[in-house]
Amino acid sequence: MKGGPMSKKRYVVDLTKDEHEQVLELTRKGKISTRKFTRARILLKANEGWTDEQIVAALDTSLSTVERTRKRFVEGGLPKALNDDPRPGSKRKLDGRGEAYLIALTCSEPPDDHDHWTLRVLAERLIELGVVDSISHEAVRQTLKKIR
Repeated sequence: MKGGPMSKKRYVVDLTKDEHEQVLELTRKGKISTRKFTRARILLKANEGWTDEQIVAALDTSLSTVERTRKRFVEGGLPKALNDDPRPGSKRKLDGRGEAYLIALTCSEPPDDHDHWTLRVLAERLIELGVVDSISHEAVRQTLKKIR
């Protein structure tokens, strides 16, 4: 099957013997993500010369997933094809210094008009002290949960 209809493909998967063994080993493990497992199987089928349409039908996945996996393999190798790129997210609101301030605040006496620290009061105090320009009570909660 190799070389026939696949020769027109822009991104042809041609696994080395070592890469083939790595991918086979991944599909035999029990503890990998479903997405990684599907990508591994796509690479194996593509390496055997299967068309994208055949792979889609056999693995019950989308054409774009097959095309994207092929492209990622050709452009970035096996790790790029199997793994997700880091997802962009907003920068952490509190760095180590900010977390230290937060811990110190929670250990201190609450303001006179409060019986105890609330997440909102902690957020307001961090802003007042100039530790951060802005922070939500939810970000304070998540930080406290993480460092707990």
